[in-house]
Amino acid sequence: MGGLLFYDWSTLPFVILVLVLSFTIHEFAHAYSAYKLGDSTAYQFGRVSLNPMVHLDLFGTIMLLIAGFGWAKPVPVNRGNFKSPRLMGIIVTAAGPISNLILAFISLFVFVLFQKYGWLEGMSTGSASAILIFLKLMVSTNLTLFLFNLIPIPPLDGYRIIQDLVDLRYTESLQKFEQWASVIFLLVVFVRPLRQVTLDPYLGLGNNIIELFSKPIAFILGL
Repeated sequence: MGGLLFYDWSTLPFVILVLVLSFTIHEFAHAYSAYKLGDSTAYQFGRVSLNPMVHLDLFGTIMLLIAGFGWAKPVPVNRGNFKSPRLMGIIVTAAGPISNLILAFISLFVFVLFQKYGWLEGMSTGSASAILIFLKLMVSTNLTLFLFNLIPIPPLDGYRIIQDLVDLRYTESLQKFEQWASVIFLLVVFVRPLRQVTLDPYLGLGNNIIELFSKPIAFILGL
């Protein structure tokens, strides 16, 4: 941690680039999937775009750099425009985290390619180091975003998926849970002892996902 920032100053430029890319792809995935499934709301708001400026939230980005937790602008979705509102709602919601998982897989694949074929050997030390830092951050950040967004607490994607999955009879119970959810969410994220026994071990599953990815990559590359 450097000063007021959650991240170290030496890696901050890479962190910013990775976060911009990851958040943009995540929100674009929500918007694009909704548009393709019949809801043009996000399209009308200019959100079916890879332009980071339409997706990033200034305060959410600042909080991410300072506290390690932040957010982008939520994508507007009108489920009433879907032929199957609940099913398509799940697809649209899941598209964001899945896009982060795909980014992590692609980054890990490219990282292994660089290692296998020695593409870094002809580069300067600075260039080689920059590429490795970027790829490692792409893997770790996107796995964290994938896992974090699947937590079933509002306003995260995991909660929206639960809303569409559970029987409508439990809607009232979920609404009561929402009253306390923001408090639970803040406690889990910002109270360090609580975070160490809940959120951190859960996000640590990213290491298991890397190992799971490594096997098919090794097979493909003949390692």
